[in-house]
Amino acid sequence: MRCFRIAALAVVGFMMLWLISQSVSAQTKEKAKRKPAGVSYSAKGAREEVYKTASGTQLKLWIFSPRGHKPSDSRPAAVFFFGGGWNGGTPAQFEPHARYLASRGMVAVVADYRVKSRQGTTPFECVADGKSAVRWLRSNAKRLGIDPQRLAAGGGSAGGHVAAATGNVPGLDEKSEDASISSKPDALLLFNPVFDNGPKGFGYRRVGERFKEISPMHNIRQGAPPTIVFLGDRDSLIPVESAEAYKAKMQAAGARCDLHVYAGQKHGFFNKSRSPKHYAKTVFAMDKFLASLGWLKGEPTITISKNE
Repeated sequence: MRCFRIAALAVVGFMMLWLISQSVSAQTKEKAKRKPAGVSYSAKGAREEVYKTASGTQLKLWIFSPRGHKPSDSRPAAVFFFGGGWNGGTPAQFEPHARYLASRGMVAVVADYRVKSRQGTTPFECVADGKSAVRWLRSNAKRLGIDPQRLAAGGGSAGGHVAAATGNVPGLDEKSEDASISSKPDALLLFNPVFDNGPKGFGYRRVGERFKEISPMHNIRQGAPPTIVFLGDRDSLIPVESAEAYKAKMQAAGARCDLHVYAGQKHGFFNKSRSPKHYAKTVFAMDKFLASLGWLKGEPTITISKNE
């Protein structure tokens, strides 16, 4: 009788283990069937396009055009990449900037790109997507009514890194794309961007010994795009010294770099949702910068207090 009970318990135990393994196997298969979700975002009045499919995701961008814009036009354009530490984020962050530039006569774009929380990717894929977005816009310039030689890239924090890398890092392009069409923008609009991925910089734990492949600070060279940078002097992630070193390297390479440092401001100070006052200040300076390149005409239409 005792042997029978032991045998019965063994059978029950085996069945339980088998059922658990089947359940785990079914869950694994179900997860494998799921496709990574793209960002949840929509923009009223914007033209939505898919610029790339990667990691099972259709990566989209949203195009804001000036009133009366026609495909036969040849307007300057800018594409913005959201911040979020390469982990998350939404194109909604730079929708106010895009709508403003569209009101000034430019074609402005906000783009999705792969991030860790949605696609399980690394900063290297983020940069590859940024380059793909720039290349796609240039490839479709005639259809979109934009000037392929007046295309800026911008962004904040990790999105600023993506933009800066498109302008400075020579590699990380998708091998399947047409390399004869440049993925390098003609100007950079950087809001507290990640400049330095080296051992003393931000994100080194994510990129490791490959930092020289992806760090804008370590890839500045002659022909770097004219750049404007916005930074708060109380930013705990991007020290002012890093921005000053970046500017010095740009100047040594014969490239323009306008650095605007705002007293008492922390990381993300430029976002409209966080500080409408500093959003206006930085957009005003961005407008002036683009006008100095001949991309915009007239004075900025955004107002800032004369006492600030």
